[in-house]
Amino acid sequence: MTKKTAKAFAPGAISSFFEIFQTNPNGTPITNLQHVGATGGGFGLQHGVHTKVSIKPALENSIQITINNKIAPEAKVTQNVTQTILNQTSQKFTVLVEHQIDIPISMGFGTSAGGALTTGLALKEVLNLPLTYNQIGQIAHLAEIQSQTGLGTVSSLSVGGGLILVTKPGAPGICKIDRIPLNPNYVLVAGFYNSNLPKTCLSPSSSKNNNDQINHYGRQTLTKILEKPSVENFLECCWLFAQKTGFATKQVHKLVQLAINAGAIGATQNMIGEAVHAIVLKENAPKVTEAFKQILPKNQVLCCKIDPQGARLTNNKNNNNNDNDNGKNDDKATL
Repeated sequence: MTKKTAKAFAPGAISSFFEIFQTNPNGTPITNLQHVGATGGGFGLQHGVHTKVSIKPALENSIQITINNKIAPEAKVTQNVTQTILNQTSQKFTVLVEHQIDIPISMGFGTSAGGALTTGLALKEVLNLPLTYNQIGQIAHLAEIQSQTGLGTVSSLSVGGGLILVTKPGAPGICKIDRIPLNPNYVLVAGFYNSNLPKTCLSPSSSKNNNDQINHYGRQTLTKILEKPSVENFLECCWLFAQKTGFATKQVHKLVQLAINAGAIGATQNMIGEAVHAIVLKENAPKVTEAFKQILPKNQVLCCKIDPQGARLTNNKNNNNNDNDNGKNDDKATL
């Protein structure tokens, strides 16, 4: 058997608000991690995670992961997904997983979930395993929960793009997803600082009082959005959530105000990152982009279309060892 490859793409996934579900109504921990998760909402982007998985027969399993052409021992979620799927076959392989990521990492753009889901999709393809999309998504969801890198992003990525609402938490096949229809002329402009906000609320051992406050405002936000499901109301409610929970820093406030003053439909904070996303009519995108560049370097400002699909396998023009590209899919990811 020669080297086999497969490719997959996951949109960037920005979460705009959330409510954590890690305990039962009586306060005891949820033991089935497929039911752990979050409700919330956000956007899928045409920038994201492009993954190529290559396998060769071997005497023992070995896994190497790269992110943007650099070996990435920190990619624990991808490692977890790869090992879990390899365990479903008795054959042994050398596996190379190559992630090309064209969105910020650790800034609330869903890169770990995107990497997990694309790895599962591509590895299932090259191994020809009898797994459904939801089964792959459940493996990726579990890996994220165990690694404390996310709670519900895999579910939103597995179902579709656009403006997504997760109304029931859990892994793919368990969660419930709805959407708010979007004007096709809308684009997303994001600005981010080179700083990471603590994601302690993703840990089961995080402060109960802190999580109770987040959950109170998260539940309130979802109710208000569903009462008036428009993109304008969504962004307004999410910005209130960011402020009431204390996530919004002074720098985030500055970016939101700049976006509104420049003509954005609305703007709010990435959950969880010191970053802001604004929804803008395409003709106003240059104004908002330039406004962000007043206080941010140009490489910390992103403008892209909103992706209408979820994570998916992408075109493999050559499924053997002659494939030498960088793993990006054929879908256009820029304006």
